[in-house]
Amino acid sequence: MIARLRGKPVANTPEGLILDVGGVGYLVHATPAAVRKGESADEISVDTYLHVREDAMQLYGFADREERELFVQLLSVSGVGPKVALAIVSGSPASELRRAIVREDAARFQAIPGVGKKTADRIVLDLKDKLGDPAFAPATESGDSHVVARDALVELGWSLLDAERALAEVDDDLPPEERVRLALKKAA
Repeated sequence: MIARLRGKPVANTPEGLILDVGGVGYLVHATPAAVRKGESADEISVDTYLHVREDAMQLYGFADREERELFVQLLSVSGVGPKVALAIVSGSPASELRRAIVREDAARFQAIPGVGKKTADRIVLDLKDKLGDPAFAPATESGDSHVVARDALVELGWSLLDAERALAEVDDDLPPEERVRLALKKAA
């Protein structure tokens, strides 16, 4: 198992980040946070997960251990493969995703391309007990603000995906009403 790589980022392609480690170029399917680490550094370290299939071995890269751990936990959910797990981990910070699971916010996962209602419900159901750590249970004010603002946009006829995308561009610290107003203003 290749659990970590340290090397020079030499390219960022549609297939992933290429890290030169001792003269060998590793193609790593990386989260946006891991890619950002490589944009301004001569050398980076990424936590990795090696996924082995009959016809391929693929490396997935993460900015930190928390992203990698959540990715591995998502792989334990029936119907979630490495591409979907990477999309989920790439969408939001791991701590927010863990909070969404503990709070049973399946809608948060439905907003991610490739994740339908059944898969989102299965993620919450399968991982809720595993992540039932009290450190993740309390909802933060910005987390509550996000859910309230997202639900308000959905009530106005927006899709979950569009609401999540719009709110991603708005400051998390604002009250829900202000976040909705700014999202609507940007969409106009």
